Amino acid sequence: MNNTNTMKAVVLDGPTNVEDIFLKEKEVPVVVPGWVLVKVKAFGMNHSELILRHEEIKYDYIKKPIIPGIECVGEIADPSNSSFKAGDKVIAMMGGMGRSFDGSYAEYALLPAHHVFKIESNLKWSELAAIPETYFTAWGSLFECLQLRKEDTLLIRGASCALGLAAIQIAKTLGCKVIATTHKEKYLDLLMSADERIVDDGKLTGKVKGVTKALDLVGPKFLLDTMASVEKGAIVCQTGILGGVYALNGFDPIKHIPNGVYLTGFYSNFPTQGIVDDMFSFFNKHDLKPIHGPVYTFGKIKDAMLMQESGKAGGKIIVFIER
Repeated sequence: MNNTNTMKAVVLDGPTNVEDIFLKEKEVPVVVPGWVLVKVKAFGMNHSELILRHEEIKYDYIKKPIIPGIECVGEIADPSNSSFKAGDKVIAMMGGMGRSFDGSYAEYALLPAHHVFKIESNLKWSELAAIPETYFTAWGSLFECLQLRKEDTLLIRGASCALGLAAIQIAKTLGCKVIATTHKEKYLDLLMSADERIVDDGKLTGKVKGVTKALDLVGPKFLLDTMASVEKGAIVCQTGILGGVYALNGFDPIKHIPNGVYLTGFYSNFPTQGIVDDMFSFFNKHDLKPIHGPVYTFGKIKDAMLMQESGKAGGKIIVFIER
């Protein structure tokens, strides 16, 4: 714990532009039963936090004022009545972070113990920060939903986002053939590790062959085409909504899901210690380093937010809390 019992944090109480962001002094949270105090070492930035800052914070279900941030990596500063020990290396994600209660854009975060997970890893904090939400979502989509095997040919639609890049890395490490798409030619260079790279014009049916598993990150905008482009017996998992269309109006499962094709979706609100253990075991076994974009210190949070808004990061933006 620091000596002054205060910490620096980003605090929002309404829609806020980047130029109005600055680090405020706040008291370090006091632990309560069922919650643990995490000394935040680094966190990854997510598009949902940008939406919160610009728009979502207007709604009543958002606690205000709020410290944003849906994930972090760090150490247990105070375990309260949990099974953690002070100094344990942990990751935390979801469960209401940065919306229902204060999140990770701070030097300390008071978090529910059931959404904090102990890890074993030799990665640097800035590398670890790329993992929690992004890699958990990729992992769950690929293994829980798609039941991915090394003999699969995997289509990743919308692969140039952070989640897509993570999915490529995991699938290629497993031994799969990967076909990756992006909506703009300028992003093809991000997909160099895929076996095939395609600029997606919305019509993949007839253009791809042998797809046994498909991870659709574009969402309802192209989902019917994704289902039509895979082989009989394939599984399609819709995880993302990059296409900006959030529902399939008039969706008729009998007519729109091809015979013998299986449709599922992954919802990332329910991480478990078991899944986290499996994920880090895979990382450690294969000596993987997570893919990420630029790294900023906490004092440069404005620069990090400007980069996020520019859309030019080329991967997940990481913020490292220097001490």
